[in-house]
Amino acid sequence: MRYDSSFIYCEKKSAYNTVEILKFMIIKHMIKELQEERELKESVNVIRNAFQTVACEFNLTKENCPTSPAFMEYKNIVKLKEKGIALFGYIKDHKQVGFIAIKKASYIVFYVEKLAVIPEERHNGYGKEMMYFAEDYVRKFNGERISVGIINYNTKLKKWYNKIGYEVTGFRIYSHLPFEVCFMEKVVA
Repeated sequence: MRYDSSFIYCEKKSAYNTVEILKFMIIKHMIKELQEERELKESVNVIRNAFQTVACEFNLTKENCPTSPAFMEYKNIVKLKEKGIALFGYIKDHKQVGFIAIKKASYIVFYVEKLAVIPEERHNGYGKEMMYFAEDYVRKFNGERISVGIINYNTKLKKWYNKIGYEVTGFRIYSHLPFEVCFMEKVVA
């Protein structure tokens, strides 16, 4: 699996001159499901931090786009958890640097929401790893497709999703959003 921890083994001589093998788990990078209040609060910080760059780039404010993840509050992530949406964090050296939410939309379609990597950790492949994780997760539950919605004018992000196999399936304008949404999908079955 692409997101498992790595292990190292050390040898230690005992007083009786026999070799004991001690197993140490070194957690460098992993994706884990978030359950505890502390983890959810840290996720809010990660999401807000990651989406601030998007808010700045596309002039999103709390007034013109209050539902933007850049302005997320703890109560919002609790609501996601209560709805049964699976929440995962990307952990690097015991610190959360990424986030992804996976929602079952139908028997075969799952939505990925709030994919986030903090700015100082971008361009290291963590977003891609989380998307591969989401694909494995969806297959585990017999899903066939993953769908994402992004700002249509975010051509850089659109190209990134396209590069990992997502195709544009449609566009929609919502009255509560100051931008057009582009929907992209990938078949994973």
